[in-house]
Amino acid sequence: MLKVKDIMTTDPISVSPEIEIAHAAKLLLEKHINGAPVVDATGKLVGILCQSDLIAQQKRLSIPSFFTLLDGIIPLTSMKHLEKEVEKITATTVAHVMTLNPVTVRPETSIEEVATLMVDKKLYTFPVVDEGELVGIVGKEDILRTVMSDQ
Repeated sequence: MLKVKDIMTTDPISVSPEIEIAHAAKLLLEKHINGAPVVDATGKLVGILCQSDLIAQQKRLSIPSFFTLLDGIIPLTSMKHLEKEVEKITATTVAHVMTLNPVTVRPETSIEEVATLMVDKKLYTFPVVDEGELVGIVGKEDILRTVMSDQ
């Protein structure tokens, strides 16, 4: 049975939380990658930046629905959620748009488990972590290459 260690990219392109979004977007496009691990100055994984995080910046801000009760306005969505949306839309650095605490996999994780995570969680790029250290990255193209090699 194939494992993540058999198909992962062992030297992933990573970005720091401080770089500008435009630079990060250009990097993802030029390298033809869906996402990149975000690492701090010590090399610790702090998040992941995916194309979908960058696309979210372009979405329309939805004004929360509310109702009135005894002349008071009660929002139907949390203000915290609205604040997060505004922060992503107005972000200038990777730190503001990246996904914190990304779902990670281990080198020993089976390909079937990764495929299941991709489908169930609608996530397509996973940092590979071994004993707390970033050792690679695996994405949907890696899985597809494996499927195609069986043909």
